[in-house]
Amino acid sequence: MRYAPGTKLKNNKLKPDNRAQYLLKILIQKYITDGTPIGSRTLLEDSGLNLSPATIRHVMSDLESHGLIKAPHTSSGRVPTARGYRMFVDTLVRYQKPDVGSIDEIQSELTSEKYESGELIDSVSNTLSRITSLAGIVRVPKGKKTTLRQIEFLPLSDNRVLAILVLNNKEVQNRILHTREKHTESELQKVANYINQNYANRTLSSIRTKLLDDMEVTRDSMNKAMQDIITTANLAMEGIDNSEDEFILAGERNLMDFAELSNVEKLKQLFDLFSKKRMMIDLLDRSISASGVQIFIGAESGYSMLDDCSIVTAPYKLSDNQVGVLGVIGPKRMAYDRVVPIVDLTAKMLGSVIDEG
Repeated sequence: MRYAPGTKLKNNKLKPDNRAQYLLKILIQKYITDGTPIGSRTLLEDSGLNLSPATIRHVMSDLESHGLIKAPHTSSGRVPTARGYRMFVDTLVRYQKPDVGSIDEIQSELTSEKYESGELIDSVSNTLSRITSLAGIVRVPKGKKTTLRQIEFLPLSDNRVLAILVLNNKEVQNRILHTREKHTESELQKVANYINQNYANRTLSSIRTKLLDDMEVTRDSMNKAMQDIITTANLAMEGIDNSEDEFILAGERNLMDFAELSNVEKLKQLFDLFSKKRMMIDLLDRSISASGVQIFIGAESGYSMLDDCSIVTAPYKLSDNQVGVLGVIGPKRMAYDRVVPIVDLTAKMLGSVIDEG
């Protein structure tokens, strides 16, 4: 099972020999599991090789000279560098097929019903976060289906009305509408009740179409005030098309569980990055035209705030040929062998669900 990296090692002359590569693999696997620097004695025990301690120390020194491992403290063991992780994901790791439990969980969350209700994208980011114990992120493409949960109207001065729309379970948008006539609070409430009772939990595009169709049928029995408010509300919903680029992030608090990211200043920088929409979109867009999984390690992301992180992304295709991206953000010390296949599988399954929807 092979995956495309973000940036491959460029200088093959700097690659260590096969034995050294094997020991690098063991060291990184051990460090990913334990999170503590690996000493020569531990590496010897875990390697299963019949080597002398002096030989192990020599190999570790060689790996360090290649820039693949480093000593975080003078008297400590060794930890992988970003370059070491890059060699690991490019050539050394054996990616594991997702376990049955993870596959079942992804399948249960990625349903056509959730796509129709507008809950699918939120569900994907939460599922990725839950299964990997990292931060899950999904790039929402233009044209995402937006679902109306509830609408309320409040009268303002003159012929203005404030429309409050609850979308996709959590997003609230306000729109100021200009009606032909001034309407009472009672008239506005009557229209809100009518829309909520007959059109809630539908996508905005389907509501706009059905509202206009239904108005043609019931025009004779509908008073002018109601027609005026509904027509104006319909125009307001037309402007909420989620045509702006968005991303959904879930499970960012999981990052606090990793010692290397738990420093208050590092967390502050990370959460500050997450709040900068344009930067996150730019980061994800680097993977939007990729043919498969991309892995960005440390500085490869291009943002200093992510120097201690890795990002695993995969594109998903929509039926209208638009493309989105999903993935996870976590420490460089993540279980790539498990995380990468999960991201890959989720992207493929998401694309299938959307195509069917």
